[in-house]
Amino acid sequence: MTRGPLLAPAILRPSRRIRRPAIKLSVFCGVSVDGFLARPDHALDFLDAGGQEPHGFEEFYGSVDVVVIGRKTFEVVLKFGSWAYGKKPVFVLSSRPLDFSAVKGGVVEQMSGEPAEIVRQLKSRGFKHAYIDGGVTIQRFLAAGCVDRLVITRVPVLIGAGIPLFGPVPRDISLRHVATRSYKGGLVQSEYEIGAAQIP
Repeated sequence: MTRGPLLAPAILRPSRRIRRPAIKLSVFCGVSVDGFLARPDHALDFLDAGGQEPHGFEEFYGSVDVVVIGRKTFEVVLKFGSWAYGKKPVFVLSSRPLDFSAVKGGVVEQMSGEPAEIVRQLKSRGFKHAYIDGGVTIQRFLAAGCVDRLVITRVPVLIGAGIPLFGPVPRDISLRHVATRSYKGGLVQSEYEIGAAQIP
């Protein structure tokens, strides 16, 4: 007795195509071994503990076409003396008005909104690869499921207190380990892809 085409059930099932993002969001950061991005006063001096040997940042930075940072990170960067991001477009996230008059030679704009809205705005501007930086900003984008790649470089020092890389998340975030590299100065760098990133 014939029960109909064997392929019918497969044809009737809805497609489970994977949605590919139009823009990739990456985090590339240095932390102490105990997981801090900066000291409580936002100082970054301890990051020199592993020396300044090349560890892939220049290549990574060359691959991004836009930078997204928070207000606090912007204020810290201004203290460096020269604009750290060159001609790369930089969006500073803040709901309060910002003064960009001290930025010399840079391309900087203010943006506000939830991470998913920021991603939509970046897509609409035609950007393809965003560098997400700054403690609170990284945490917000991770919690919202908007980060595709993490590159974390641990420097050989414990500082005991500071601004942590990670914060609360609404659910477990599964990571796929890509590679771990060690350097002569003591740096240890791990790279992860975030599988099932939510695409706004």
